[in-house]
Amino acid sequence: MPALLLAGCNSPAIPEPTPGPTTASVPPTTTPVVTPSCDGNAAVLATWSVTRLAEQTVVVPVDETDVGSIGALVADGAGGVILFGSQAPADLGAQLAALLAQAPDGIEPFVMTDQEGGAVQRMANLVGDMPSARTMAATMSAEQIRALAKQAGAAMLANGVTMDLAPVLDLDDRPGPSDTNPDGTRSFSKDRTVAQADGIAFAQGLTDGGVIPVVKHFPGLGSTTGNTDVVAAPTLPWSTLQQDGLLPFTAAIEAGVPAVMVANATVPGLTTSPASLSPEVITGVLRQQLHFTGLVMTDSLSGGAIESAGYSVPTATVAALVAGADMILFTANDVPGTTRQTVQAIVGAVDSGALSRARLEDAVGHILALKKVNLCRP
Repeated sequence: MPALLLAGCNSPAIPEPTPGPTTASVPPTTTPVVTPSCDGNAAVLATWSVTRLAEQTVVVPVDETDVGSIGALVADGAGGVILFGSQAPADLGAQLAALLAQAPDGIEPFVMTDQEGGAVQRMANLVGDMPSARTMAATMSAEQIRALAKQAGAAMLANGVTMDLAPVLDLDDRPGPSDTNPDGTRSFSKDRTVAQADGIAFAQGLTDGGVIPVVKHFPGLGSTTGNTDVVAAPTLPWSTLQQDGLLPFTAAIEAGVPAVMVANATVPGLTTSPASLSPEVITGVLRQQLHFTGLVMTDSLSGGAIESAGYSVPTATVAALVAGADMILFTANDVPGTTRQTVQAIVGAVDSGALSRARLEDAVGHILALKKVNLCRP
């Protein structure tokens, strides 16, 4: 089993992605340039410039109708691309193929989007309309949810998308999503056992379809009274989360989920910082307590909760990497400018000693492992 997948004794392991359907407009992945002889990716990453390492940790946002606009950032070595919008173009796969062809050394970025179902769907016109998580839980078995997610994942892959920022594992039964509740119908259920079973089934289905699932929002946003995209907000107290909201994430990690998104909420009793910037949350709980070895991604560092804590995207990025995150998300009016300022901030932090090069190499190691990039010849 790959190093990134942890199998628990009480939950089925998420299987290896199976090849999804392809279209003539999406060519095979380019084989990365390799070093003739080395001891693994870590040895090669030690030779990379800090700038090149920094680029891999950044996910560049773009409207799905204009993916070509970020060609220069992909050519610089961006580690990921996130698609926004609600109506994907029919030739999205061809456009993405042209974009990814610009990636240096053939190390392509993840292409990700939020295709959860219900209120959050970026490409339903290509994937098919999906019910909300809450409706799925109320009307479908876990097996049916897995089958639906497999179908959606295969359609996403056929159109060039390789990662889905879903499922939501938060526990909630209130109206929303809204400015006062980030979850609402995005949550499968307030009942932990339902949310856990159906959320894991959704993640497994995406994997069956060839797309990487990302569970969110760790350690659990359910029942918060504010949407961190808009304002600062706390989760439930840490003592409460450990007994309920954290447990679906624990089960998903035991089942082998490969990637986790960390929330921007504070966690009373654990950290006064946004969780995405907190070493207590990422290193202490996610890595050390839960033994998660996969990819750790932040929620958007452009969120109101991050700004309220006094951070810009570049300064929050450095804090997130120091805390143990591997990849960062953001939105901006000036995407090229914010991307380059963020990369410069990472480089400056390494130069000053605020961020160790070893931590940056560790982050990129997680990214390349999930991309299945081998920088060494067999």
